[in-house]
Amino acid sequence: MAESGGVSGILGADTVSPAEGGVGETPLDPTAAALATEVARNDPELARAASAYFRKQSHLVEIQTEHLHEQRAVNLQLLKLKRFGERLRVGLQVFAILVATFIGVGAAIMIRDAVTSRRVVIEPFHSPPGLAASGLDGTVVASRLLDALSRLQDATRSGVQRLDLANAWSSQVKLEVPETGISLGEISRLLKERFGHDVHIEGDLTETPAGALALTVRGNGVPAMSFDGSAAKFEQLSVAAAEYVYSKSQPARWAYYLQDAGRYAEAMIYCQSAVGSVSKEDQPYLLNIWANSLNNTGGSPREALSLYRAALKLKPDYWIGYNNVMNELWVLGDEEGAWRTGELMLTAAGGRPGRAPELYYQNFDTLAWNLGAWLHATVADSEANAGVGTGLTTSGPAIADIQTRLHDPEAADLALKTLTEDPHDPSIGAIAHFVRGRLATQMGDTTAAAREMEAFGIAFADPVVSTGYPGYDCWIAPAEEAAGHPDKADALLKAAGTFVDCYRFRGDILDGRGDWAAAQTEYAKAVALAPDLPASYYSWGLALARHGDLTGAVARLKDANLRGPHWADPLEAWADVLAQQGRAKEALVKYDEALKYAPNWQTLKQAREKLLKRKN
Repeated sequence: MAESGGVSGILGADTVSPAEGGVGETPLDPTAAALATEVARNDPELARAASAYFRKQSHLVEIQTEHLHEQRAVNLQLLKLKRFGERLRVGLQVFAILVATFIGVGAAIMIRDAVTSRRVVIEPFHSPPGLAASGLDGTVVASRLLDALSRLQDATRSGVQRLDLANAWSSQVKLEVPETGISLGEISRLLKERFGHDVHIEGDLTETPAGALALTVRGNGVPAMSFDGSAAKFEQLSVAAAEYVYSKSQPARWAYYLQDAGRYAEAMIYCQSAVGSVSKEDQPYLLNIWANSLNNTGGSPREALSLYRAALKLKPDYWIGYNNVMNELWVLGDEEGAWRTGELMLTAAGGRPGRAPELYYQNFDTLAWNLGAWLHATVADSEANAGVGTGLTTSGPAIADIQTRLHDPEAADLALKTLTEDPHDPSIGAIAHFVRGRLATQMGDTTAAAREMEAFGIAFADPVVSTGYPGYDCWIAPAEEAAGHPDKADALLKAAGTFVDCYRFRGDILDGRGDWAAAQTEYAKAVALAPDLPASYYSWGLALARHGDLTGAVARLKDANLRGPHWADPLEAWADVLAQQGRAKEALVKYDEALKYAPNWQTLKQAREKLLKRKN
């Protein structure tokens, strides 16, 4: 179109309906408004019209602004509702996923528990009404059997995994699965019966025609067996039945129980008869207990050694088997062979620490005088197993022995005072005498030392002690010699056998008698017997120092330290020699190193302080 000549054309005042998006008027066009203002300057009437128009447009803008605010509030509310709905939907989805996950995890746990379940489950027994009325119903009979089994398990000192004991009439989860009427406990039980490896024991209690009681037990893998006795001896029947169930359901632990109870002959017969019929998993343990029982009844050490080695063949990671092979070689006087077996164990275990438990390095550590490691493993085993440990003999005496070797008399004395009594373990009294003898020697009380060592010698005659502590009788000889009994010392060393300690103590005794040449021959024999063990080099080094050969003494003590790097005694003696040579700075270094391995050795601390004062 051509240019418009009226005011309305300039201002663009065509109306639009609200339905078309406006509110009755077209919004004010800025360019048109500027043009109208310019024209109205010279026309009063037009100026009034423009002013009215501007007021109208201003009012229109206010209405539109208010409308926009209201629309914004509505839009914000709608947006909040939309966000809440989305969050609610996501929350419900997450909740559904969590519920499904919980159900899935619960089902997986139940299935896993079922597949891995290995328990002895005692079912209620059958009992006639007459016995039930007298208090011996099926649940009571089963409970007595379960109690007896629990006591047997608690009395077994072994690292073999024990089976859980349970009854079949309690501790069930009662929550029911909807629309099935089946409880979770029943589902768990059904799964374990289908996929588990539980041993279910049931049976009955009846009266014999003679008025006695007959308790019969049976189960999967447990052939039926009856035990007869009077009603007054029902507890004995329960124990006999429990022992039978224990032997059939857990043969390895039953063998250990017989050993721990001092029933060595029974253990040997049981292991010999059962080893061919038990699982491959249990065979090494039965061979091990068979060998232990041979030792404890004075049997052939070489036969025991062959059984230990057979167990190790069946189970190459049978770490206690390595330890027992070491012990048996030591019993036979082959300490070097025992040490080399320890080296093989180290390799098989992938180093140290490695796959082998530290406890089973005890013989290796004893031979190498690695006292700290030996003590730590023994204490840990003791604390984890009711203060007695899992070894053939209780751990308390061994702890006292180690503390004595570490020159900590207070700790050794405390260990003696807190020993757990066990009538089936003669090593407790024996090693208590040994430790008291060693402590008396360290205190310079030769009379008390000889008395305690003689008592130890009497106890050492028991095979349980002599095979558990090979070569310990060699220590009696120095005590007898110091107490003025040279004939007893000679007799003991002659009878004791070929051990490093016997040779080195004979060297000490001969040196004390003035026969230096013969003494050196004995030291050399000790080194030749076990060249990789430190004790012979240590004793020889001390003797050389006594004879003024300080250079030779340092060489031998250095050899001892090389083979027993965690043993404080060679380091302390080495420091003493260095101090005599005027090498105070080097001596202090050795004293400090020795203190790392024997931190409570008072004599060592005094020697160090004395040298430090002299140096300053």
